[in-house]
Amino acid sequence: MIQKYPSVLLENAVNEFAKLPGIGRKTALRLVLHSLKRSPEEVETFGNAMIELRREVNYCRVCHNICDDEVCQICGDLSRDASLICVVENIKEVMAIENTGQFRGLYHVLGGIISPMDGIGPKDLQIESLVERVKAGGISELIFALSSTMEGDTTNFYIYRKLSDTAVKMSIISRGISIGDEIEYADEITLGRSILNRTNFVDTLKFV
Repeated sequence: MIQKYPSVLLENAVNEFAKLPGIGRKTALRLVLHSLKRSPEEVETFGNAMIELRREVNYCRVCHNICDDEVCQICGDLSRDASLICVVENIKEVMAIENTGQFRGLYHVLGGIISPMDGIGPKDLQIESLVERVKAGGISELIFALSSTMEGDTTNFYIYRKLSDTAVKMSIISRGISIGDEIEYADEITLGRSILNRTNFVDTLKFV
């Protein structure tokens, strides 16, 4: 049944909210109606925050994490172990791992994973910058912390092949994260233990 709206403005707002991931039209309508209950100043503050984020947000020139300056706070923290790099799919994984308090190295955000079905190849990701980062020296270990899906495993293997001629150690978080699970939805204890109990990536190849 097609939803009828009493106002074109209302319908337009619902259409925009419904474009967000995980937001259906019923939820979008609730959000819009809630916004109408807020003061004009509150709604304007919300809208301006989104506009400012989109216009002014930066990406760290080292790891590609979101930041306010050229280098993110994590990369700029001299107390962290710069020889240890955790490779993640996106910014949500950085936040999830940081919440565990178990990792004191740096990160590299790929911006996605290899997925031919979605038209995403290696050149669409920050893989070459990772290769350059490793070959520049100073890195002793890469930890693959991508989701344990076929696409995640494919991405891990691609990076492994690109760096197989280097001396850098490559490991993968333990499978405390169930096969097919997304890293961002793992609880902090499980995720933290998976990082601490990581295994050598080469040892997993026989199962690929």
